[in-house]
Parts: sequence; C-alpha cells; structure tokens
Amino acid sequence: MKILITGGAGFVGCNWGARLMNDGHDVTVFDNLSRKGTPQNLEWLKTQGEVNFIHGDVRDAAALASAAKGHHAIYHLAAQVAVTTSVINPREDFEINALGTFNMLEAARLSGMNPVIVYASTNKVYGGMEDIEVVEDKTRWRYKDLPMGLPETYPLDFHSPYGCSKGAGDQYVRDHARMYDLPTVVFRQSCIYGTRQFGVEDQGFLAHFVIATAKKRVINIYGDGKQVRDMLWIDDLLAAYNIALTNPEKIAGKIYNIGGGPLFTLSIWEDVKPLLEELSGRKIETKYGEWRPGDQKVYVSDIRKAHDELNWQPQVPPHEGLKRLWEWVRGNLNLFE
Repeated sequence: MKILITGGAGFVGCNWGARLMNDGHDVTVFDNLSRKGTPQNLEWLKTQGEVNFIHGDVRDAAALASAAKGHHAIYHLAAQVAVTTSVINPREDFEINALGTFNMLEAARLSGMNPVIVYASTNKVYGGMEDIEVVEDKTRWRYKDLPMGLPETYPLDFHSPYGCSKGAGDQYVRDHARMYDLPTVVFRQSCIYGTRQFGVEDQGFLAHFVIATAKKRVINIYGDGKQVRDMLWIDDLLAAYNIALTNPEKIAGKIYNIGGGPLFTLSIWEDVKPLLEELSGRKIETKYGEWRPGDQKVYVSDIRKAHDELNWQPQVPPHEGLKRLWEWVRGNLNLFE
C-alpha cells in the first residue's frame, strides 16, 4: 500500500514509517523539519528503506493536496504539540493543528482514493476535568471514583489554545466520516514515549527527563511532581496504528483512547526520579516551579473500548520502557549535543 505520513520525520512518524517499510509498504513522509530532531530522524529513516520525502507544511493546502494523491492511507501526525507554545502563539497553533487537519481531510476527500485516515489526537481534549474528584496520596494523585480511567464518553472541554486546536481537528476528522464516508479514526493518545524521541521541557516529558539525566543537567519540575499519567511505549501505539490500516471497516468513524491505561501509570517525578537515579547511578538535581496552566493532576485513559473492539492492549510496562529509552539515549548521546 502507498501510505502518507504527515509529520513523518517526528518521533512517532519515523518509527511508524520504518515499521511500514519493513512490512513492504510504500511510504511518503510529508514534513517541514521544523521540530528538534526531525532532520536526524529523517536521515535515520532513509537507512531503514526507500522513503519518499516531501518537504512541505500542512498549512499549505495545495502542497498537501498534491502529496495525498494516490495514497491508500494517511496518518496525520503533523502538529504543534506544546500547550505552553500554544499560549504564547495561539494563531500559529490554530493554523497548524486546526487548519492543517482540515487541509489534510480535504486533500484526502478530493484525492479520489477514499484513504484510511488516522488522526493523532490528545487527552487534552478532555480539558482540566475540574469536576472529577482526585485524591492526594503520598507519592501520587489518583482519581477517587474512576479506577479504570477516563472513558471516551467524558464530555469534551477544550482547555488552552492547544486543546482547542487539537479538539477542532478531532471533531472534524470524526465528522468527515459521517458526511463524506471517509474511513477515519481518532486516537486520543496519552504520553507516548520511546526511541528517537527528542523530548523537551514542555512536551515528551519522560524523554526529556532521560536526556537531561544522561547529560547531567538540572531538571525542572512544575507543580508537586505527583501528577500521574498513563504511559504508552511507542511499539504499543504502532500496534494500534497497524490495526487501523488492516481493519478499516472496524475503525471507520470511531474514537478511541490509546494510552497505557490504569496498569501502566507513573507519577511524573515521584515515581520517575528513583528509577532514573537507579539507572544513572547518581542523585539528580531538581528545581521546583509553579503549576503550569491546564496541567492535569491526573490523566489516565480508560482503554477498554480499544481492547473490546480492536483486541488491542499495551504490552510494555513503564519501568521496562524507561529502561529501553535510557539505553537508547545513552547509546546516542551525540544526537543531543
């Protein structure tokens, strides 16, 4: 199959592209290479197989329409990914995430291919979830009454420009299945981490912590460090992506939470710090700052719908994934100069 990946030189995109090429598919990467690490990821991807590369921006509707022609599937991963950046520059955030997604959908609709469309959404579409009661334990926050996590049926409440722009894309993707019979699926992803992730302070926190520890840098923690997230190793996400590719009739018009779920959670520093200190063999210097706007004390995905309908569930627990990520970063320190 011919498959287009927008943002295909990013962390998730390059891993997915490599897997697709390994499975014999024809892969086109559409990326503007603006994010940290994308040029290096593209060069790595070229070593994995023959990849078609288009240097383009999703804000350019004509370029995206041209790129979409002839493709059987489109994975829309291109995005502005940081809440903090969206607050500083909300127009750019809107143009990349909301308008860029609309451009992709129209490119797909007008291509004549009726391609499978997978949209990488986010748990941020659920907002701050202020009405959900959380309980503070010694090392972590937790939901009082949601032991299985937050389901897809929870009302949307976009918080921050980033939440609004990604949420707009989320709903446009779903509606294009209704209105134009495109086989689209929305994956509301939660804290994906893995190799080839160039995490920074406001996005990809676990990779950022690993890189900072390996480089012996001070780590800044915003809030109390007891915030809880469900963590999903990259290969487990790609397994879900592959289900969408091979079973379009199952996913058309659907929305799924795709995360680690209640069994694969970490408190972002109280749990992570001792694990990293054990891996690195040293104490880590830490500075604490104020809570950041829209930072959820707890986010854990209820992933039972994906399990029941797609027979999907994550396989790699966080302590194992963290070890794998540490080993990759330690073996590739030249990439983080």
